[in-house]
Amino acid sequence: MIRAIILRDLARAFRSGGAWLPLAFLLLIAALFPFAVGHNATLLAGAGGGMLWIAALLASLLPIWLSFGPPLLIAALPAGALLKLAPETLQTVMIGLALGTPGLAALAILVAALTAGLRGSGALTGLLVLPLAVPILIFGAGALQFGGGSALKLVATCSLFLCVAAPIAGGAALRAGRD
Repeated sequence: MIRAIILRDLARAFRSGGAWLPLAFLLLIAALFPFAVGHNATLLAGAGGGMLWIAALLASLLPIWLSFGPPLLIAALPAGALLKLAPETLQTVMIGLALGTPGLAALAILVAALTAGLRGSGALTGLLVLPLAVPILIFGAGALQFGGGSALKLVATCSLFLCVAAPIAGGAALRAGRD
């Protein structure tokens, strides 16, 4: 039953074209980033992993995880090539994104539930999501500098906490908003 619902929602997202938006967003950022910082390969390799994390955060604000998570991981491969990331760095980024993007999606769902029914909630959404996503971003970018092991465990911990807490807190927020 759940599988049928998930497949239906994924088919609907890809048919409507909304599922391609995060992919295009990530690749556009990866293509434009070298124009902003220059074509220095050392600089691109050093800043590229963190830039992919920021792009993943911003892309997570768009749709549900199943429609942006796996395509984002696939799009990170050519983005890593555009940013001249070393294979080890790209592998760490991919593992970190696989661990961190479910937490970012859960955070987006929580904030959507908190701001449901508010007028002009678009700006408020950004103000709520960005500070709450900082731990995942810090640990994800820290995995690139410090070997990855401990930082990736912290990314997984934050993501797991958000995946557990977001539905509970989101449901409470929706119930409170209904009253």
